[in-house]
Amino acid sequence: MSLNHKSSHSQWSSKIGFLMAAVGSAVGLGSIWKFPYMTGDSGGSAFVIVFIISIALIGFPVLVTEWLIGRRGQSNPAASFRKVAIANNRSPAWSLLGYFGILAAFMILSFYSVIGGWSLNYTTKAALNVFSGMSGDATGQMFDGMLANAKEMTIWHTVFMGITAFIVAGGVTAGIEKASKIMMPALAFILLFIVGYNAMNMDFAKGAEFLFKFDWARMQQVGVGKVLMAALGHAFFCLSLGMAIMVSYGSYLKQDVDLLATARTVIIWDVIFSLMAGLAIFPILFSNHLDPAAGPGLVFVTLPIAFGQMNFGIVVGTLFFLLLTFAALTSSISILEPIVEFLEEKTPMSRKVCTIVGALATWAVGILALLSFNELKDVAVFSIFKNGKEVPQGIFDALDYTTSKLMLPLIGLGTIILIGWFVNQNAIKEELGLQGMKWLIWQIVVRVIAPLGIIAVFLTEIFG
Repeated sequence: MSLNHKSSHSQWSSKIGFLMAAVGSAVGLGSIWKFPYMTGDSGGSAFVIVFIISIALIGFPVLVTEWLIGRRGQSNPAASFRKVAIANNRSPAWSLLGYFGILAAFMILSFYSVIGGWSLNYTTKAALNVFSGMSGDATGQMFDGMLANAKEMTIWHTVFMGITAFIVAGGVTAGIEKASKIMMPALAFILLFIVGYNAMNMDFAKGAEFLFKFDWARMQQVGVGKVLMAALGHAFFCLSLGMAIMVSYGSYLKQDVDLLATARTVIIWDVIFSLMAGLAIFPILFSNHLDPAAGPGLVFVTLPIAFGQMNFGIVVGTLFFLLLTFAALTSSISILEPIVEFLEEKTPMSRKVCTIVGALATWAVGILALLSFNELKDVAVFSIFKNGKEVPQGIFDALDYTTSKLMLPLIGLGTIILIGWFVNQNAIKEELGLQGMKWLIWQIVVRVIAPLGIIAVFLTEIFG
C-alpha cells in the first residue's frame, strides 16, 4: 500500500508513458557513447557478455528497489526514503540517501549538459559537412579546439540545458512523458536506419563478430579482472541508478504497475539499444580501418574521420549525432526531474519556477565544469592515484569522479540494503507477487549478490 501523500502529486498518465520515460532515462550517453567505447577498450564480446549478466544480477534488483521506495513514498526522493524507513520502524536518517541522490543528480547534470552540448555542436557540424575529407589529426584538432573555446562550449551547454528545462517545465505527463513518447521512437528509427545502412554498405560481419563472438584470448589480453569490473560498473551506472531518478519516477507510479515485468522490459530495451549502438559504430570503424579501442574520443574524434570519407557521410553523420543528442536529452530530463520535484514540494514556487531555478543552478556549475578544459585547466580540485601515479582532477573530472565512483555506488548500496534487510519482507513479497523459488532467488540476489557486486565495483574503482 502506498503511504499517504499530497493529492496534488503527479502520476504517469499511462504505463507506456512511464515505460518510455524509464527507457529514455536508461538509454542515454551511457548507451550510445560510453557502451561502444568501453566495449572497444575491454575486448569486444567478452565485455558484452559480462555486461548482460551483470545488469541482470545488479542493475535489475537496484532498479526495482528504487521504484519500490518511490511508489511507497509518493514524494520527492528524500521524503520517500524517510516515509519508507519510518513505516518500517527504522531511523528517518535513511532519508540521507535521497538527499545525496538529489545532490548527485545536480552534480551529474552540470557536466552531463556540457557533453550534451558537444553532441548538439557536432550535429550541426555534420549537417554542414564539416567532416568531409578530414584526417585523424584534423578531427583531433577540431575536438581540442572546441574544448579550448570557452565561448563555443558555453553557447551549446546553454542551448542543451535550455531544451532540457523547457521539457521538464511542462510537467510529468505534458513534459517528460510526451517528450519521451516522441524522442524514443525517433531514436529507435535513427538507430535502425544507421544499422541498416551499415548492413548494406559497411563491414557489418566484422562489426557483429566483434560484438557477439566470444574471444577468450582477447579477454585475457585486456585482463579478465578489468573486463569483469568494467562491465559490472557499467551495468550499474547505465540504468540511471543511485541518483534519485528512478525513486522520483517511482513516486509517480500507480499500484497496478508490475515493477518486475517493467524492470525486465527497461533492461531488455537498454541492452538492445546498447547493442544497436555497437552495430551502428563498429562496422563503420572496421570499414575505414579505424581503431575500436579509441576510448572516450571514439565518437567525437574517430567517427568523424569515417563520416568524412564514406558515401552519404553527411546524412549518416548528421543522423548519428542527432541520435546522440536525443539520447542525451531523454536522460537529462530525467536527471533534472528529482531536483525539480524536491524544490516543488519543499518551496511555494510553481513547477516552472522550480525548473528555472534548478536548471540555472546546474547550468552555473556546468560553466565551471567546461572552463576546466580551458580557462581553469590548471585548477585541480583534488588528486587521485591511478596506476601508481598522482592524477590531478579538474572541476569536470572531479564532478565525474565524486559522483560515479563514490556517491552512486554508495547510494545504490544503501538503497538495496534498506529494501533487502530493513523493510518488512512479507510486504515486499506480496507487492512483487513472488512465491517459492522466485522469492528465494530474489532474496539471495538482493541481500547478497547485488550488495557484494556493488562493493566490489566501489573498491576496485577506489583502489584499482
